[in-house]
Amino acid sequence: MANKTNCIKNGKKYYRITATIGRDSNGKLIRKEFYGKNKSEAEKKRDLYLNDIKSGLNIGYEKVTLGDLMHTWLFEVVRISSKIKPSSFNRYEGIYRNYIKNSSIYNIKLSDIKQLILQRYYNELYDNGKSSNVIKNLNKLLKSFFNYEVDEGYLIKNPCGKRLVIPGEQEVSKEEIEVFSDTEIKALIKALDGNRLKGLILLALGTGLRRGELLALKWSNINTKNLLLSVEKSISQVSVIGKNGERIYKTIEQAPKSLNSIRKVPIPKNLMHILEEQKILQKKDKLKAGLSYEKNDYIFTTENGKILNGRNMARTYERILKNAGIKYKKFHSLRHTYATKLFERGEDLKTVQTLLGHSDISITSNIYTHVMPEKKISAAEKLNDLFA
Repeated sequence: MANKTNCIKNGKKYYRITATIGRDSNGKLIRKEFYGKNKSEAEKKRDLYLNDIKSGLNIGYEKVTLGDLMHTWLFEVVRISSKIKPSSFNRYEGIYRNYIKNSSIYNIKLSDIKQLILQRYYNELYDNGKSSNVIKNLNKLLKSFFNYEVDEGYLIKNPCGKRLVIPGEQEVSKEEIEVFSDTEIKALIKALDGNRLKGLILLALGTGLRRGELLALKWSNINTKNLLLSVEKSISQVSVIGKNGERIYKTIEQAPKSLNSIRKVPIPKNLMHILEEQKILQKKDKLKAGLSYEKNDYIFTTENGKILNGRNMARTYERILKNAGIKYKKFHSLRHTYATKLFERGEDLKTVQTLLGHSDISITSNIYTHVMPEKKISAAEKLNDLFA
């Protein structure tokens, strides 16, 4: 028996039914059409749609695509959030541009996204040479996006579930941190003589401040009487992305990494003369530059009083190590050295966590306890009396 139809659409016969799904902003009824090969199929589509609406999904949820909605979320929600730093948004935008835009999942309707579709896409990326870490970061961003769309009523549940596998992911062994030895520290101090970065590098070694925190230090942050410095800001040089995707390279001053990063750190007494040298250097720069000198309160500046450029500073730092005959270590290794030397001198974990500004004591423990195996040995020795 032939299926009974009641309309023709694009040259094909269908059975069409309509349903009222709500009202628009003017109070007018919104009606939606459902098509099937027969009445039963059309009714099934209608009932499924109405059940989804009752479950909390937005009217029209079935029309939006993953790529379009994610672009809107990224640029109109994430970008303007006070909780997201420009450097973080820069990273998110890069993930979207490289792995969502123009990808095989961009035009998939959000309502059609299933875990298996994402799994196949991740597998495809891995087979094409993308690392597990890249895919893991993509999954993390998609998970945040889907969580938002669940709240907005475009999805019932997040497809980035626990059963989703990151291809090639393995438990990575803890990366061994690099620290400067006492011999290297002496060679570094000698190589810094007469260099503009002397104060900055030695203060990094003596206080454990991050690079951005050092660049943001002002003279008003220094308490010479109590030998303390206050960490209140951090400076980053990043590409700030506008609403339309335009990029502007900016130097921005922002809050440090976490609330715990806002802290007071003692300055070793023997480093105070380094700060005095830095003050004298700035006075000479002002005299030489004259009216072109940029007035501000920052401690570490260029000859014209401007904030130091992080990239230029990194290049100069690398040359200093090379001239000192020291194998290259990241600038962050100065911070690692600070913490390690404190532990070697018997400082407790909680104090070091506070001085470093870590948000949780487990972060400090996970990073540094493995660099001092002798402490573990001495801890075990304390139990010898149990077996005497």
